[in-house]
Amino acid sequence: MVRRPNLCVEGLPTRLATVALDDVDGLTATAEGCGGVLHVAGSYDTGPDGIATMRRLHVDAARVLVEVSRRVGARFVYCSSSITVGFGSREAPGDEDTPYDPDAVYGRSGVLRAYHDSKLEGEHITVDAGGVVVNPDYVLGPWDVKPTSGQLLLSIARGWVPLWPRGGKCFVDAVDCAEGHLLALDRGAPGRRYLLGNHNLSYREFMEACALASGRRGPILPVPRLAVGVAGAAGRVLQRVDPHRYAGLTREVLAAMQAERYRSGRRSWDELGVPRRPIEVSIREALDWFRTNGYLGRPVERG
Repeated sequence: MVRRPNLCVEGLPTRLATVALDDVDGLTATAEGCGGVLHVAGSYDTGPDGIATMRRLHVDAARVLVEVSRRVGARFVYCSSSITVGFGSREAPGDEDTPYDPDAVYGRSGVLRAYHDSKLEGEHITVDAGGVVVNPDYVLGPWDVKPTSGQLLLSIARGWVPLWPRGGKCFVDAVDCAEGHLLALDRGAPGRRYLLGNHNLSYREFMEACALASGRRGPILPVPRLAVGVAGAAGRVLQRVDPHRYAGLTREVLAAMQAERYRSGRRSWDELGVPRRPIEVSIREALDWFRTNGYLGRPVERG
């Protein structure tokens, strides 16, 4: 089910339906005969109605789709986010059971906290209904239409990015992430959460790998701590012009990139059998897709 046909679904051998996420009867008719329902609609929205939009997608739609799944007798998988999973150092990464203080990490209010809270509430709805939750970390690969997590790679491919954030993250290949969703549908334990993340890398390491694949010079200096506050202030202004493009330019998001937030996907490897493709493959395939589809200039001739 899609809001509207787009590049991601062009040519796929599947039936497409456009049904509102609050239309229980319409969704039930669409899902009739399906063995599984996967809720992968989501948004990190910094616009004026962003918090309300996130609640509709992450909470209200989860409640509706759980009911739809119950009606048609299908298994239910909810795509949440790593934001609801604790983290640690590279030597002792966090996992699905690692505690954390959301007030300290994401603040008491604002868009990032609203994203966290709405995703977590969607998880609770899913777990209470006996569904399965997947928590993708930093996803990288082709078909990043907007783009979202591929924006950093794209920026590096377009020109020299001299600074690296001081923190680190857990990365997962987009194909592995998609496979993780399907494996969760087939093998996931009811009420269980699965962090989808395969490679813990510092942002410096990741950006250097992106630069190498792009034929660009790698970053040479860490982001000055003072610059985080300045960039966050600029982001508040720029988001009024283009909420999506500058969604990551907030003080909270930039501060997160300065912190080491490593996680382990061992549960998904051991219980689901999620594959682990090398990060270099993810970078290369994402880059090839961006190039083919005109994000780096020229190409894009579709028959």
